[in-house]
Amino acid sequence: MKQTLSIEQKKNNLFIILGSIFITNAILAEMIGVKIFSLEKTIGFAPAQLQLLADFKLDFNLTAGAIIWPIVFISTDIVNEYFGGKGVRKISYLAACLITYSFIILFIATSIAPADFWLNINSTDQNGQPFNIDYAFNKIFSQGLAIIVASLTAFLIGQLLDLYVFHSIRKVTGGKYLWLRATGSTLVSQLIDSFVVLFIAFYLLAGDHKWTISQVISVGIINYIYKFSMAILLTPLLYVAHHFIDTYLGLKNATKVIEEANIKGYQD
Repeated sequence: MKQTLSIEQKKNNLFIILGSIFITNAILAEMIGVKIFSLEKTIGFAPAQLQLLADFKLDFNLTAGAIIWPIVFISTDIVNEYFGGKGVRKISYLAACLITYSFIILFIATSIAPADFWLNINSTDQNGQPFNIDYAFNKIFSQGLAIIVASLTAFLIGQLLDLYVFHSIRKVTGGKYLWLRATGSTLVSQLIDSFVVLFIAFYLLAGDHKWTISQVISVGIINYIYKFSMAILLTPLLYVAHHFIDTYLGLKNATKVIEEANIKGYQD
């Protein structure tokens, strides 16, 4: 006989799934965020070189982590909706701990001595040019203390600000307009996040490899434009997720869960 899950069991399953999606993508975004890529060149165009100020030109350069960051937005908003502030803080702090753990493991991996045969069989690139694979490995994964501090600071500020704005809008609208509180909270939190991580990591604590303020502003603006656009474009997915979760929990139970999360709100 098939066993029927209780509402609490379904809530636990839902939280585990959403939390796993959130944490996995948050860690991946941090890992690949060290790469800055050109959107124009990726799709086959020359850099835009948009002249904004006398000495400031804007290209569409983004951190690679920005590609999957919208998934973190969506999962955050869904957790916010069904589990309130307590749920968002729980997965945010857990993600921060696991990101720190990941950086510690990467530090160990880049510190251990490479095997000679591994260096030898990877001593040239595809064009036959000399290639030091250990240097490349370390260069990519040794992101340094500045990146760790910047990433975790920006991540936690963004998450907690998103949480506060989400519930503030919900309080004003009385639970209506999911799109407004989800998109609004993302737009506000990511305005801060997009610049904090770059300023701390690549300007304030970067040492000899410090970016110029123009570079920080340029990449920050493009990151935010991308996140702004994706937050709007992916809004329908919130309603799709809402539908499937309501179906899984049962509409009556889902409504009750949301009401409880709203009552507890930001302060819980």
